Amino acid sequence: MTYSKFRLVAGAALLFAAVQVHAAEKQTVSAAVGKPLQDAQKALSEKNYSAAKTALTAAEGAGKLTPYESYIVNRLKAATAVGQGDYKAAATAYEAVLASSSLPPEEKMSTLEGYVKLVYASKDYAKTAEAVQKYRAAGGNNAETLGLLPQGLYLAGKYKEAGVELTKVINDLESAGKQPTAVQLQLLASISLKQNDMVGYTAALERIVAATPKKEYWLDLIIRTAQKPGFSDRLTLDTYRIRRATGTLERANDFSEAAQLALQAGFPGEAKSFVDEGYQKGLLGAGTDAPRHQRLKDLVAKKIAEDKATLAEGEKAASAQATGDALIATGFNLVAYGDAKGLALMEAGLKKGAAKYPEHAKLHLGYAQLLAGKKDAAIKTFATIKGTDGARDLGRLWTLQSRSGASVAVKPQ
Repeated sequence: MTYSKFRLVAGAALLFAAVQVHAAEKQTVSAAVGKPLQDAQKALSEKNYSAAKTALTAAEGAGKLTPYESYIVNRLKAATAVGQGDYKAAATAYEAVLASSSLPPEEKMSTLEGYVKLVYASKDYAKTAEAVQKYRAAGGNNAETLGLLPQGLYLAGKYKEAGVELTKVINDLESAGKQPTAVQLQLLASISLKQNDMVGYTAALERIVAATPKKEYWLDLIIRTAQKPGFSDRLTLDTYRIRRATGTLERANDFSEAAQLALQAGFPGEAKSFVDEGYQKGLLGAGTDAPRHQRLKDLVAKKIAEDKATLAEGEKAASAQATGDALIATGFNLVAYGDAKGLALMEAGLKKGAAKYPEHAKLHLGYAQLLAGKKDAAIKTFATIKGTDGARDLGRLWTLQSRSGASVAVKPQ
C-alpha cells in the first residue's frame, strides 16, 4: 500500500487552511515573523514550494519564535515538504506540530493520522509501526491507517509481530462478515515464508485461493500441501485429480503419469479421462513421445474393454467380501465411467468398514460425489475426514474448489 503525492498534498492543503484560521482567530505573530509567513502562505496557495521554503527559512531567522509561531512555521513546513515530495522532512515537521501545545485538541487525531502516512511514505517503517500504535492508542480507528501497522512491522523485519497484528486485522474483518483484501492475504503468506513457517504459509494460501482462485495460487497450494510432513504417497493420484479440477495439469507427463496411476488403481475409465484431456489439450500425441502416448492410449482402451466385461461379476464378488474395500473401489470405478449408482456401492462399503485407509475411502467418496454432480453431499463427506496423512488436507482443498463454482462432473462413457 502506498500513498500518492496527490493524497498527501490534499492533506497538506487542509493543514495549510487550518493555519490561516488559527492565525486569524486565535493568536497572533510578531510583524518580523508575520511578513515571511504571509509570503509562505501565498507561495503555498500558488504551489510555489521553493518560494515557500525560502520564506519559512526567513521566518525562522527573524528572531526567537514564540511557541505559537514555531507551531505555525512547522505546519507550513510540513505542507511545503509534502508539496516537494520530501516526506521525511514533512514527518519531522509533523512531529513538532504534534508536540506543540498550540495544536487544537480536535485536530490532534487527524494530524496524528497524517503523520502516520507521511512516516510510511518516507519509508521509515519501524517509526511507522510506532506511529500507528500511538494513533490506535489515541482512539484512531481508520482501517486503512491501522492497516499500516502490520505492513510497517513487516517492512521493518519484525515478522512475528507483523503476523500477530495482521492475523488480528483479518480475524476482525472475517468476524464482521467482511473479506480481507488480496494485499492482506498475500502479506500474511509472505510473513509465514519469511519465518519459514510452511504450515502458516499453506494456511494463508488456502485463504488466498478462497478469495482469488487463480491457477498459480492453486498450484502452489497443492504442491505445498503434498510436501507436508507425513503426506502419504498413496495420495499421489488424488493430487493429480485436484490439479486437473483446478486447471493446473499443464505438462504431457502430468497426464500420462496420472493415467498410469489410475490404471494401477484399477480405474481404467478414469485413466481414459486423463488421456482424453491430454490429447484435447495437444499435450499428448505430439512430439517425440507421441508413440509412447499412443501405446498408453491403446492400453487404456484394452483395459476398459476387459473391465467392462467383468463389471457385474466384480460387483458381486465385492459385495461378498467381509470388508468394504472392494465395494468402495468397485463403486468408484463405476462413477468414473459416469454411472452414479457406484455411489451407493461406495457408501455400502464404508458402512461395512474399510479395513485399509478408511480416511482415504472418505476422500474418494467425496470426490466421486463431485464427479456425480452432488456437490453438497461431497462437502459434507469431506468434512468428516480425519487424520494427518494428507487426506484431510485434500478434502479441505476439494471443498475450496467445489465452492468456487467449477464443476468436475463426468459424462457417462
